[in-house]
Formats: sequence, structure tokens, C-alpha cells
Amino acid sequence: MDRLLGMEVFVSAVELGSFSAAAEVFKITPAMVSKHITALEQRLGATLLARTTRKQNLTEIGKNYYDNCKKILGQINDAEAGAEAMGSNPRGHLKVNASIWFGSLTLTPLVCDYLNQYPEVNISLSLTDRYVDLVEEGFDVAIRIGELKDSTLIARKLSMFEVAICASPNYLAKAGTPTTPDELIKHQCLGFTNWHHQGGWQLIQKQLGAKFEQVPRFESDNGQALLTAAVKGIGIIMMPKELMRKDIESGHLVELMHDYLPPARPIHAVYPSERQLAPKLTSFVEFLRNNLHL
Repeated sequence: MDRLLGMEVFVSAVELGSFSAAAEVFKITPAMVSKHITALEQRLGATLLARTTRKQNLTEIGKNYYDNCKKILGQINDAEAGAEAMGSNPRGHLKVNASIWFGSLTLTPLVCDYLNQYPEVNISLSLTDRYVDLVEEGFDVAIRIGELKDSTLIARKLSMFEVAICASPNYLAKAGTPTTPDELIKHQCLGFTNWHHQGGWQLIQKQLGAKFEQVPRFESDNGQALLTAAVKGIGIIMMPKELMRKDIESGHLVELMHDYLPPARPIHAVYPSERQLAPKLTSFVEFLRNNLHL
């Protein structure tokens, strides 16, 4: 069997935690995943994965082999990126990550426009509200909203977005309308669990030197869930205005506390430094810089 493909399948099975998940990635059956790994084990004369009906664990040899496979596959990707960079036309496969809501509402139309302009590029768009490790999970680029953590990744600023604070008319009729950040302690503030430390509501309290310690009655790691809760009158929401624009314009949400909003925050494309020369990546990032208008 193809040794390189076997290594890729093995790494995927380890990282995804199951043969069935790896099978989905490579469009093969779980039995074929098992055959690839068995072939590697026979070649090495050692067991790589200790498998039971419920779980799998790397053996000591398997852990060492996994680490080496990751290095080898990374070097191959670097070599391919360097060769691709010598070509003039963007081509190949681009794996992109973004948050669910921003990705589905704002980014997807731009991805379609990009694909129409560059017919030799294929894109896999993964949307999740959790923080992904680009290198570990094999992404070429991620679109991230807000201030970035310290990172070895390359970051290109694409645009800025405005934050808005909103609540439904029904909520305001029941609970009253807050006009200053100090009044928020008397209200139900919806919480986004993926906010980093000092993010979210702390951005408003920070302006007044106070600390916001309210435990939200409802919180989620999904922006759509929070918007639904806000429209249903569960509490007050703070998120990018662009993502709430339709509900604001329809009257389902009312904007609050304009004078206390945090400053506009950046949107970045971030990617590993070893991929920055690939035309498919540079053309995609430049396309977003020119066409993302919020």
C-alpha cells in the first residue's frame, strides 16, 4: 500500500480519534483505514495503536512515529507550497476556517465570488465557533474577529467591524432600558463562552474602571443561539452589528448605549508563515481585503 498515504491516514486517525472519522476525511471505509495502519505496523514490526471496541491509544512507539510523521508531512507540504509559489496562477486546495455566523452570512458569498474568479482553486470552508489550531488541524487560513492572541502566525488585517448592544422591545418593556454600563448589573446579559479573558462585557466595564462579574442566565458558544435568545427577550446581547443588522432594521432588536460601545475591532486573516507564498493563499487574502466591506 502507499506508504505516504498510510502515514496521512494514520495521523488523521490519531488526531480525529477514530477510524470512522479518518475514513470520512479520505472518502474511504473504516476497514480501509484499518488496512493502511495495519500495513504500517507490519512494515515497522510494531503496534502503533492499542485498539479496543471503545477507544484507541497510541503506544510509545506509536507516539514517536506519529511525531515523525507530522514532521515529514509538514516538510512535504512546505515543498509543495514552495513549488506552487513558483507558478503564476492560483491553483490547488485551500482549507479555510471561520466562525459559524460570520462564515455563513458574510464570508461564504465572498468565497463563491473568489471561486468564480479563480476556477483552478478548490476551497473547503470549515465553520466553528471554537478556537482552532491551524497547524495541528491543517488549515491554510482562518478569519478571526477581534484582537489576536500572541502567535507565530502571520496576520493580515482585512477590515474593521462595529460592535452593537441590543435587546428586544419585549425585554426592554419588562426590564427597563439601561443607559450606562453600571446599570447592566441589574439586567440579563447574554454570554458568549468563547470570549477571551477581558473580552465581551468586560470591554465596556473596563472604560469605567469597574469589573463585570455577572453570571449570565443564558450563555452559548454559538452566535446564532445568542441572537435567538435576544430576539426572544431572554436578555441583552453584544456582538458585531453586521450580524444583527437585519433584526435591528426589522425592529426585532433595539440598539442601546451608543455612547459606551467598545471601539471598532479588527478582522484578520491568519495563516502559518510557511504557506504565505502560495498563490492560492495570497490571492484569497488579497481578494478579501479588497471586497470585505462592513
